[in-house]
Amino acid sequence: MREDRVYLGLGSNLGDRLRYLELAVERLARLPVTKIIKWSSVYESEPVGCLAQDKFLNMAVRVSTELTPEEFLQKSQKIENSLDRARTIRWGPRTIDIDLLFWGQSVLRTDTLQIPHPEVDKRNFVLLPLAELAPEFTVPVTEVRVEALSTRSGDASRVELFLAEKAFEFNRDRG
Repeated sequence: MREDRVYLGLGSNLGDRLRYLELAVERLARLPVTKIIKWSSVYESEPVGCLAQDKFLNMAVRVSTELTPEEFLQKSQKIENSLDRARTIRWGPRTIDIDLLFWGQSVLRTDTLQIPHPEVDKRNFVLLPLAELAPEFTVPVTEVRVEALSTRSGDASRVELFLAEKAFEFNRDRG
């Protein structure tokens, strides 16, 4: 069954951060039975957790897919690996991070996947791009709109616009 309200959070803080975001979106667009619907602007944010690292670029992406959440997770991790993602330090530096934030109104808890993402309501670097992309989306279980979450997260970290949505382009034929 197709789900057209899959929301992803993307982040990068190593190398050519913008290029890694672009490559990730290009590769997501090439996944089987998956289509990019819309993406947010790109924001720059301070790191969380391991603070001795460079700033992140973050964005949100909405996709439509016939993949299951588990299949999508597996394929998005392959994209991360193909873009030299190293998983050595929790919340450490990375070339690319692709997080499954929401899968429509589904709630899923497995050993490898939690949907909604457990940190989504606590992180401005996720909430600001997501609120731009889907302010009216209501979070499963709580029924709170993303727009409201973004104004009351309690996260005091700085998140600044880096590149407007209309300026961020990706090539669906490359990658």
